[in-house]
Amino acid sequence: MNSPQLSPYKDALTESMTWLGQQTDIVFIGQQIVYAGNPMSTTLNSVDKNLMVELPVMEETQMGMSLGLAMTGKTVVTFYPRWDFIILAANQLINHVDKFKLMTGKNIKLLVRLGKGSDKPLDPGHQHKGNYLKEFESMCPNIKFHDLKDQADIFDTYKTAYTSGGVHVLVEYPELYYVN
Repeated sequence: MNSPQLSPYKDALTESMTWLGQQTDIVFIGQQIVYAGNPMSTTLNSVDKNLMVELPVMEETQMGMSLGLAMTGKTVVTFYPRWDFIILAANQLINHVDKFKLMTGKNIKLLVRLGKGSDKPLDPGHQHKGNYLKEFESMCPNIKFHDLKDQADIFDTYKTAYTSGGVHVLVEYPELYYVN
């Protein structure tokens, strides 16, 4: 059996995470990032595990912790492998993260790495493949959303999100990780 061939899409995500991991103020937080268990975690192989905070399944708390770490001056990359999981963190994202600068006058650096559940090669079921980009954009007017459908945009988008600051939701498509 042949191993699936990685795509330029996944290579661009891996390059972005490697570059972010070289920055002095970075912290990665999420489920299955230290101990690989989802497609996103496989893009972190070149990142120092000491920069990662592994969490159990607790999406709302994760977003609250991400905001708290960002408030200390860290640049936080927080992982949500599917839109369907970030619904559980919507309270923190909509009511706290989106409104943080309005409430405090201060800027933070928070990058939300978010996956649209794949439709192939296996269908994960209706509860794991939603795409709520438009809905969340309408509820979070102070967050910059990036729909990463083209690998050519990935590295520059992550670099710009890091250097410009603020809150960015970067939506990726794990089904594009592999060449068919």
